[in-house]
Amino acid sequence: MASIAILAFGSLIENPGKELPRHIVGRVYEIRTPFKIEFARSSSSRDGAPTLVPVDEGGDYVNAVLLELSPKVELANAKTLLWRREARQKSSEVQYKHPAKPVGNKVVIECLEGWHGFDVVLYAKIGANIRSEMRTPDHLADLAICSARRKAGAEELDGISYLASVLRQEITTPLTPDYKEAILRKTGANDLIRAREKILKGLA
Repeated sequence: MASIAILAFGSLIENPGKELPRHIVGRVYEIRTPFKIEFARSSSSRDGAPTLVPVDEGGDYVNAVLLELSPKVELANAKTLLWRREARQKSSEVQYKHPAKPVGNKVVIECLEGWHGFDVVLYAKIGANIRSEMRTPDHLADLAICSARRKAGAEELDGISYLASVLRQEITTPLTPDYKEAILRKTGANDLIRAREKILKGLA
């Protein structure tokens, strides 16, 4: 059987969802993404919050974690498990099918072969939808704050919670420091936890 791992470089590290955890048998730390990533996508499932995605311009190679899967998990099932988590597909009956013509708003599962000692390393790819000229700290902060005021805020799926999660993993892109500071400035808070609390209480 092929050895399979999942490349995690965002919220997937701390929150692999409901299905994946029981199939994860190990983690490999201190690696870097093989491609550049940046806060370049406004996620509809997070009420518009900025999320990290691979980019062709800007961004940087960042810290990542490999989630090693049990040898019992076949490749097709591994792709489905990752896809269902990333696409927030709640049905356990729906299987992943690689699109013949991938489009920007669809989650696509890509493969790296023979990477870091694994036969296959999977990662989720979805297109950037924040234009490069709009990737400013202030714009990202506005998106994050707005998401925290909506349903995503109550469910900890907002942009501020997402940013706090990736910072805990020491994931930093060129935009990250100024993006964080813009949130604190706009909310009048000293840290991200307090910023989110103020928003939920209607104080920012």
